[in-house]
Amino acid sequence: MELENNILTLSRQLLVNVDTAHRRFQYSKEKGVRGDFHSEVKPFADEVKLAADAWRESAANWVKNNRPKNLHANQIETAADYLEVISVQAFFPETSKKRFLDQVQSVEFILNSMIIAIEQSAGQPGS
Repeated sequence: MELENNILTLSRQLLVNVDTAHRRFQYSKEKGVRGDFHSEVKPFADEVKLAADAWRESAANWVKNNRPKNLHANQIETAADYLEVISVQAFFPETSKKRFLDQVQSVEFILNSMIIAIEQSAGQPGS
């Protein structure tokens, strides 16, 4: 259960990070302002990478051991990779809006699917 709680905590934290990145992206697009690399981009990207790496490892192990119906190891990898990209691209107005929003939507879907899968498995007998 500790692994599940860790994944739930990380998933929720990463959803907050995605929301922060999305809001920052909207600001960058509207104002045409790039984020300062050392004071904004790097600290945020480092924070997200740390959480995404921890989530990637824990979530991949959980998926491998529990085999939820609608969640696969490659989705975990994709989401973690997209998280790293989003956390940097959010600060640049020249970032492709369509690609950015598609990646945000994909990450949110996978993180939410992970949360649902864990919550459902916790409610099943024998878990």
